[in-house]
Amino acid sequence: MSLLPGLAASTDVSIPIAGGYITAYALGVVTGAPLIAILAARWPRKSLLIALLALFCIGYGASAVAWDHTTLLAARFLAGLPHGAYYGVACLVAATLVAEHRKAQAAGYVMAGLAAANVIGVPAATWIGQLFGWRGAFATLAIGGLLVMALFWLLIPAMPKDESASPAAEMSGLKKPQLWLTLATASIGFGGMFSVYSYITPTLTEATGLAPGQVPMVLALWGVGMIVGNLVGGWLADRALVPAIFSIMIWNVIFLSLFSIFASSTIGMLVVLFMVGCGFALVPALQVRLMNVAGEAQTLAAALNHSAFNISNAVGATLGGLSIASGLGWASTGWVGAGLAVLGILFFGVSIGFERRKLATASNGGSTLSHTPSPVSSRPGPTAHCRCRN
Repeated sequence: MSLLPGLAASTDVSIPIAGGYITAYALGVVTGAPLIAILAARWPRKSLLIALLALFCIGYGASAVAWDHTTLLAARFLAGLPHGAYYGVACLVAATLVAEHRKAQAAGYVMAGLAAANVIGVPAATWIGQLFGWRGAFATLAIGGLLVMALFWLLIPAMPKDESASPAAEMSGLKKPQLWLTLATASIGFGGMFSVYSYITPTLTEATGLAPGQVPMVLALWGVGMIVGNLVGGWLADRALVPAIFSIMIWNVIFLSLFSIFASSTIGMLVVLFMVGCGFALVPALQVRLMNVAGEAQTLAAALNHSAFNISNAVGATLGGLSIASGLGWASTGWVGAGLAVLGILFFGVSIGFERRKLATASNGGSTLSHTPSPVSSRPGPTAHCRCRN
């Protein structure tokens, strides 16, 4: 996003048309996550992570040498393909490296890296782009991917493939209503974050009255909130998963609403933005929830979580834009976000109600399920159904 003006100028298109490079990447994420998870179901997870990083390097290398609008669109789509599958598999791998009661925290650590990119990586890439052009920024990222591949090869222990895994087993997860309800919670309920974030710069300059040069520091504060949220969200999810998800979504409703209320106050906006950033605690919590309800479709569920968050990006940005275009003002995106967060609570409430009715029916029917721990207990195993010794 920060390289967009240079990309537009180099490929001889307008900035709105150059926005297609962002869309192409997002489409790559949404497309690649389920396809890779299904087709690579029987791969050892360490090997799969390294292969996904290799695809990342190829995509960014191709972006660096793209020669026109069409080839850059294709390169950005290619670069997005491994994104969802990578984060999903990385969370599963991290969960195998820690004790049972710390698995959600491990997923939170992985996602904290994504949050840290907003504080460190984006400014660094922007700086490199200013010094060496957007080609230099993309090439640097490709080289960084090669370095991470080497570190993974050296530091991650060998993980043999699961002989029982298969594309059919992964696709079986698509038959589970709980999987779809949890994905809907993420796709809609998290859209509020993106309704605000997509238009945060003009909101800060037009509604709050900040100078353009102050915006990066404010965004860094948001990023710090994201890091804190990911770490705290994992900690909470390990202790009481379902209450944690409900509590975080209520938190989001409150602070997204306060975003609109305090839009004209500099101090108020700084506090609220940090708190809104902390709402990213929902990411590791929903990641673990998907791992719990997916059964044998662990890799697919983990990857689809990131497709869902990219859908929420599109939903939030679209509805926030419509609110602004209708004349409600820059600050109205907070109310849009709060409304989406409320819808997320409703989706998750339906999910939990459906689950409890199913358990009650099984118990009344004398099923052996009546003797299994409830997945909505206060200390659920985040990977209770996960083949976590793979």
